[in-house]
Amino acid sequence: MTDERAEFSKRLAAAMLAQGHEPRPGVLVTQFNLRFRGTSVVFQTASRWLNGKGIPEQDKLVVLADWLKESPEFLRFGDRAARGKRGARQVKEEASTYDDQKVFDIYRTLPAAQQKVVCDVILALAAPPSRQSVSAKRSAGTKTDSRR
Repeated sequence: MTDERAEFSKRLAAAMLAQGHEPRPGVLVTQFNLRFRGTSVVFQTASRWLNGKGIPEQDKLVVLADWLKESPEFLRFGDRAARGKRGARQVKEEASTYDDQKVFDIYRTLPAAQQKVVCDVILALAAPPSRQSVSAKRSAGTKTDSRR
């Protein structure tokens, strides 16, 4: 069995090199902290990621993947990400733009309760107006005072 942390660090270093960055903790911590909206990571954390001693949490993985132009799934799991991930891959393939994919990746990092809220909002926005609400708006807008 392979060491997942070591495999992750190899993919992280290769992705950094592919984007023209030297795979060193100082470079990683600087570039990551420029993009991450949460609490900054420290040099030791970046070092652990690059030395096979740790794997970032999902919210940090999404930022790394965005910066390095890789999918979070690939950075985390490598080629194994393709197996058993048909649904996530299908969403990615159907995303029409980079921004769409970024939103999907962020959505996947949300806790289940927040994912449900996002889904409810999207469904509410996508639903056609009900007949009752349309007729209620019409009658409210056209009411006149018959006593005048």
